[in-house]
Amino acid sequence: MARPAADQKLRLMKNGYKVSIGRDVVTGIIVILAILMFAGTGGTVLSDAIDSMTGQTRAGDNVLVPAFLLNIALILFGWRRYKDLTKELEERAAAEQLAHSLAVTDPLTGLLNRRTIGERTAEMISLAQRQNKSITFMMLDLDNFKTINDVHGHSAGDAVLKQVAHRIKQVLPPHNLLARLGGDEFACAFVFDPEQPKMVERIADDLIEAIATPIIENGMHLEVTTSIGMSRYDSESEGVDMLMRRADIAMYSSKKQGRNRHCWFDANMEQELQTRSLLETGMRMGIPKGEFVPYFEQQIDLATGKLTGFEVLARWESPTQGLISPEIFIPIAEETGMIGDLSLSIMRQALEYARNWDASLKLSVNIAPVQLLDPWLAQKIVKLLVETGYPSSRLEIEITESALFENLSLAQSIVGSLKNQDIKIALDDFGTGYSSLAHLRALPFDRIKIDRSFVSSLLHNPESKAIVKAINGLGESLGLPITAEGIEDKDTENELRSIGCAQGQGWYYGRPHTVAEARKILAERNLLPAGDIDETEVQESAPSSSPIQKESIQKTG
Repeated sequence: MARPAADQKLRLMKNGYKVSIGRDVVTGIIVILAILMFAGTGGTVLSDAIDSMTGQTRAGDNVLVPAFLLNIALILFGWRRYKDLTKELEERAAAEQLAHSLAVTDPLTGLLNRRTIGERTAEMISLAQRQNKSITFMMLDLDNFKTINDVHGHSAGDAVLKQVAHRIKQVLPPHNLLARLGGDEFACAFVFDPEQPKMVERIADDLIEAIATPIIENGMHLEVTTSIGMSRYDSESEGVDMLMRRADIAMYSSKKQGRNRHCWFDANMEQELQTRSLLETGMRMGIPKGEFVPYFEQQIDLATGKLTGFEVLARWESPTQGLISPEIFIPIAEETGMIGDLSLSIMRQALEYARNWDASLKLSVNIAPVQLLDPWLAQKIVKLLVETGYPSSRLEIEITESALFENLSLAQSIVGSLKNQDIKIALDDFGTGYSSLAHLRALPFDRIKIDRSFVSSLLHNPESKAIVKAINGLGESLGLPITAEGIEDKDTENELRSIGCAQGQGWYYGRPHTVAEARKILAERNLLPAGDIDETEVQESAPSSSPIQKESIQKTG
């Protein structure tokens, strides 16, 4: 139960209690008066009644008899009301205790809740300062907990949360605070010697090990790991809220570094978070303004040296920060859900630019893994083709193999819809992911692309050369042409040509180009239709770079 609801319930119970008490006080006064009247009249009434029954006196119209009987009734009523009131007070006390418990604890695990651990941590800090001790605050977030809920159901998820809570209790030192903040997030705080921070790290290691132990629930082996962020309170700290916030920032840094680990808060983390927030805000404003533009990387036929097309890459031409690399903004777009709008915006611009280019040229566009979870993706791409007038046969969609594991059946449906429109499909970064031959059989790919990590080390690493040869042989057996990414010199190109790779791309053929630079290349090779060459358009117009630019040859869709 949420804290406001619990507080409201307590207030209602207290108000009801006051009304009931007032009513019972009136009842008590009446009963006391009845007892007094009974004491005053009982003797006389009984004496008269006995004399009347023995014939010593004649019974008269004595009003004391009805009053006496009324007193007895009132006394019986009072006794019954006393019994009811006692039971009601016991039930009310139990309900108040339950409401108070719900207000300060998590009903599933019995741990403290978010509000309570904040209050208790403030008290712990005050005590620790008097003892010249320090406080550490830990944020724990379970990795991939959603998968357990999705695959095994919420009852299994609840069992995991209870077991994790129990394991955390077993590891923490005495006099600790432990809370479930909600979902799969926990928090704890305890006192430690400021001269021995390694003790905190040992406890964090023990927590990671304990939580990673498989949980057996109804015959199922359920496994989760945890990412932990740690902060410490000292004399310069700014309070409990800042202590918790810093632990939260450190926890997300642990996830970013690979999960199933812990790290202390560092001031640089906060700076990175602020920078990311500024970038995210700029992206939300920049996508509809057209600040994200397509760049074009040449794709070359290795046998003839002929230009066959371009791979479309995304770049952010920020008006305030200059040219920003996709290595910086693509992860943010994927995490925040902006990748769909960003990708379609880049694709629309590229299709409009390339609509009238030579018919022998194609465009390759990379699709982010999260986009393959959109059941309307194929329709959105077809809609762009219709609106821009770009021929579907000249479009190639690149899909990374890792993207297929999230929902293979949905990916098959999307790919099938695209193939029905004569759109080509390429398997990108082959060799770096799961490299499952089942995917080559399950999906109608038209091309395989060898990841640049193998190509760049081709001349110096025999294993890379063997892998490239194996992939090329596989492609020949399946009738799928091979494209090698990351060609940076003539020797690598020659080696790939001798192996039999059909197509290549990389900085050996030039860095990714703006549309103006791409048009200049096409004009030089007579690949633009007559009358479509604009002298002002083909002039070089590369944007300036920014201090945060981190240019890379990593291909990004």
